[in-house]
Parts: sequence; structure tokens; C-alpha cells
Amino acid sequence: MENKRPVILVTNDDGITAPGIQNLAYLMKELGDVVIVAPDSPQSAMGHAITIAKPLRLEQVDLYDGIASYQCSGTPVDCVKLAVNKVLHRKPDLLVSGINHGSNSSINVIYSGTMSAAMEGAIEGIPSIGFSLGDFSHDANFIPVQKYVLEIARQVLANGLPQGSLLNVNFPAVASFEELQGIRICRQAVAKWQEEFDERVDPHKRKYYWLTGEFTLNDPGEDTDEWALNNNYVSVVPVQFDLTAYHAIQVLNSWKFNL
Repeated sequence: MENKRPVILVTNDDGITAPGIQNLAYLMKELGDVVIVAPDSPQSAMGHAITIAKPLRLEQVDLYDGIASYQCSGTPVDCVKLAVNKVLHRKPDLLVSGINHGSNSSINVIYSGTMSAAMEGAIEGIPSIGFSLGDFSHDANFIPVQKYVLEIARQVLANGLPQGSLLNVNFPAVASFEELQGIRICRQAVAKWQEEFDERVDPHKRKYYWLTGEFTLNDPGEDTDEWALNNNYVSVVPVQFDLTAYHAIQVLNSWKFNL
């Protein structure tokens, strides 16, 4: 770009028309030149899925004033790959994903399409952030968190991120900016979903299932993202795409394999 403003890629998993991405894109216009590449329909809980068995469609759309926008028929990760390779033809200076309608704290980071899009950015060497708000409703109120979104993005643009890492930022659902207590740098809380499957029968007498469940927190620590959110702090968790369990290497090396 001739004006040397940062190029900021915006994506999400709720779809290109979601209010969360609209809020995020217009905020990022204050910091740089924004390009949106996002799914053409909701892709929540897609994790790091990519499309390999069918063609991908990429269409430029006129949805946001002054922002080049493209909708993709694939997953959030597909959107990032296409953005880098076919839209920008370069790595952007920053990738932001969200603002997700619903929390991606704790174990939810594993399932999240929002965070997987940010993870793909980090894999490409792009400073990347996933933003999520703990309100699943379509008309969620993003106004109270806007200053925090801008400040966190500014810090990443100015300072970069440690190699191989990205940020998982979660906001509690609050009515006003004043209710937020500040930022806490956290670890991911130990928690899981206790799943159940509601079994039903369709008109053709075939069984089908709806996934249900309950989020179970098994971590009393006050240094976790869940504690922060429950106390009206913004949680910032640095995460990485290297899944090696380094603490287990020494244990496995002590095993005696009898072959």
C-alpha cells in the first residue's frame, strides 16, 4: 500500500453478515486498510477443517462501506488460505477473527472456527488474534468492548507476537464499558463439555441425534480465563499451534520398548 498503512485481514466463523464481524471490521479501519474474507454462512465449531473434496467459491460482495469484502463457500481456515493466496497475494500485517457471538474460553478453543482461522494466520506467520464475546445472541452488544479490541490490536501491530503464538481474547457480556475490570493475561482453564445426545426418530422411523451437553469447569485457579470472565475481566490467553506435550517427552523416553 502506498500510504504504508497496515493491511488487516478480518475473518470469522459466524458468517460475513454477522454483527460481530461488522463491528470488528469498522474498528480495524481506524488502524489500517481492511480486507474481509469470511464464510458465506455460519461455520461455528468447524475447528481447523479445510475443504478438499469439493470446489471453493469466492465472491466479492458490497456489504461494508469502504471495505473490500469477499465471501467464501468454505470454512474459516479456507477463508484465510484463500485470502493470503488469491486476494491479498501477500501476508497481511495483522489477522483478526471474530468478534465471535459466544465465548471461546477454556476447551472451546479446540472446537472454535474463530480461533482456528486465527491459528491458520499464525501458521502463516501473521500476527493473529481471535476475539469472542460471551453472548450468543444475534443482537449481542459489542459497544462496551470496542476500546479493548482496538487497544489489543494496536499492541499486536506495534509489538508483534512471540513466534508460533497467537492471542485468544474473550470478553464477558456486560452492559457498559465501566463494568469491565481491565485485562488479565491468563492460562486456559481446565474444563470440558459433558456431552449427551438427545435421541429422536424421524418420520421414516430412523433414529437421529441432537448434541446437547453441559460445560463443566474443574479448575478453581484465579489465573484462568474462566475466572477472569466470571469477574468481568477481559481474558487474554496466548496459545500456540505446536501441540507437542513437551512435559511428556522425558516420561516416554523412560519406557523400555520390547521389540
